[in-house]
Amino acid sequence: MHLLRLALASLTNRRFTALLTVFAIALSVCLLLAVERVRTEARASFASTLSGTDLIVGARSGPVNLLLYSVFRIGNATNNIRWESFRHFAEHPRVKWAIPLSLGDSHRGYRVLGTTPAYFEHYRYGRQQPLELKEGRAFAADPFEVVLGAEVAEALHYRPGDEIVLAHGVAKISLTRHDDKPFRVVGILGRTGTPVDRTLHINLAGMEALHVDWRGGVPAQGSARIDAEQARRLDLQPKAVTAFLLGLDSKIATFAVQREINDYRGEPLLAILPGVALQELWSLMGTAEQALFVVSLCVVLTGLIGMLTAILASLNERRREMAILRSLGARPWHIAGLLVLEAFALALAGILLGLALLYLGILLAQGPLQAAYGLYLPFAAPSAYEWLLLGAILLAALPLGGVPAWRAYRQSLSDGLSIRL
Repeated sequence: MHLLRLALASLTNRRFTALLTVFAIALSVCLLLAVERVRTEARASFASTLSGTDLIVGARSGPVNLLLYSVFRIGNATNNIRWESFRHFAEHPRVKWAIPLSLGDSHRGYRVLGTTPAYFEHYRYGRQQPLELKEGRAFAADPFEVVLGAEVAEALHYRPGDEIVLAHGVAKISLTRHDDKPFRVVGILGRTGTPVDRTLHINLAGMEALHVDWRGGVPAQGSARIDAEQARRLDLQPKAVTAFLLGLDSKIATFAVQREINDYRGEPLLAILPGVALQELWSLMGTAEQALFVVSLCVVLTGLIGMLTAILASLNERRREMAILRSLGARPWHIAGLLVLEAFALALAGILLGLALLYLGILLAQGPLQAAYGLYLPFAAPSAYEWLLLGAILLAALPLGGVPAWRAYRQSLSDGLSIRL
């Protein structure tokens, strides 16, 4: 106890250097814990990019490919699904709701999604959070209405009432534009931190209207061309969709309905569990995840080495202090223990300050992170794994403190101040 008080008094005497060392350790600890929390919550957030959906159904390909184009709007489907097949499963007795998805066109690099009003009613993300309209309303019966994701509206400076023209295909620069069928912005969704933010949502009838006068992948010319007013008077019942989402009346029915879809004789279909497919996709990014963690560990090691450097640099200046302590009866192991205790106290103070900085950062950034990226960082006590990391940092300070302790021990002996009993 006396040795601990002496170590604290010594650190107080060198408060400026000690505070800088503590702050360096605190920053590294804060970064380590922040990276760990972001890593954990990013995994959870990624897994909940789509929530509340029991099955995703598309043309038979692979689970990851189906997930990429249906949820993340990346890539294209190997084939479309006939409208009759969608209706067959939408009317299944175990299906509570169904959302058709039709992909194909784009607008200045952003994907266009054709769907129905059920999308705004039943689509969930994160922790079962519904889609919310920041401005305007959802599209209605008019096929030429569009609802924008938050990122699209912000990047392209669109507001409700603006007219936009969609382009054929998914390239950022398209040579084929649907100039004769402009869409009017009627709503803008709030930020979700998911691919919804980067999507333009139109009615399935609107998607059908865009290509109603196309033949063989080429738009009609001259008098054969159908404009928006003419298209509104046509039967715009879709003939096919890219994929569809299903919500069932019971989780118990999930595997039975999945088998029924996969064995469907009408056409080759694939039904996947969103959570399983999302975890499979996340596992492909495991290397980057571990690399981020290793970098944060290196930062912590740098902070501890900075502590070691500060203590070693002060040893020559403290020879007189050590000599006085020896003259008062301190043994060499007292001197060594004093420096180990100093290292331990610096590490402990750095950990406590690092925790305080972490929670302050969470308090300030929690709202903006969730709004901009859909990443929710809980204001919760450290997990068992985080306590393990903090304990490892504290234990690592002991052998690092042993290095200057050994040097101080040798210096006290070489100074000829050993007390003979």
